[in-house]
Amino acid sequence: MAANNRRMSGKKGAQIGSGGKRRRGLEGKGPTPPAEARKGHVKNRLANAKAKQQARRPKARPGQRSTSELVVGRNPVYEALRDGVPASTLYVQQFIDNDERVRDALALAAERGGIHLMEAPRPELDRMTNGLNHQGLVLQVPPYEYAHAEDLTAAAYDAGQDPLIVLLDGVTDPRNLGAVVRSVSAFGGHGVVVPERRAAGMSAGAWKSSAGAAARTPVARATNLTRTLEAYKKEGVIVVGLAADGEADVTDLPALAGPVAIVVGSEGKGLSRLVGETCDIRVRIPMPGGAESLNAGVAAGIVLYEAARRRA
Repeated sequence: MAANNRRMSGKKGAQIGSGGKRRRGLEGKGPTPPAEARKGHVKNRLANAKAKQQARRPKARPGQRSTSELVVGRNPVYEALRDGVPASTLYVQQFIDNDERVRDALALAAERGGIHLMEAPRPELDRMTNGLNHQGLVLQVPPYEYAHAEDLTAAAYDAGQDPLIVLLDGVTDPRNLGAVVRSVSAFGGHGVVVPERRAAGMSAGAWKSSAGAAARTPVARATNLTRTLEAYKKEGVIVVGLAADGEADVTDLPALAGPVAIVVGSEGKGLSRLVGETCDIRVRIPMPGGAESLNAGVAAGIVLYEAARRRA
């Protein structure tokens, strides 16, 4: 009898109750997780691989890169290519009228090298440019890689030179930025610093105005211009602000012969209050002709010339 009972149960030992296993089994496991979260699923493996790849990439610091830009129209595209504006892709409309400007643009792109030529239908170019009059030519300018403000002084000291840096406060015209970059390059400066917000960046217009100087003169972006100036002062750099009501003439400033950061404000508002208060000294440019102000590019050029003269 006992043997028969053992054969019927199929198991040895006590068989009273299930310990709640059957009840828990009936409760279910809830909603099915997405494929990316299911271990062993192909999408889960792809997501993990992508996450590991991104983790290995060096993280860019805030403000290091700008967004890409499109130059549209036959003349603007040709001029951008002629003036050396960096470009990654030239989009050409299918069945475009092959006039002289188109041929010249294509020849310049091929001559420079490294620029991808892409043929696209007109509706696609209309979508890319939000309906602007592109005339069948669109040039993509890659994001500008900004330097870091502290790198400018470090590079100068490493070269055994006193830093000569220009900072722009509220300058919104990219042509003025390009002109300042050109002057900094011409007079032996070590770079330009612009605020991250409410200021001109290194766009195609700034590149063109720099006349190629942007390729050899670094431009840095600062999250907070006042904090950047304070950091420069701790490194022994004299901060000189340009202002119409400055305490001294720029021609009477021996400090320009040493480590100096020149701050130029906008033509209309000049230096902002906090930036002006952070300057070690504010100077004015003598203007016997009676003009009220100069644009940022001209003002920076005058001070940089004086600095170069004293350093020579």
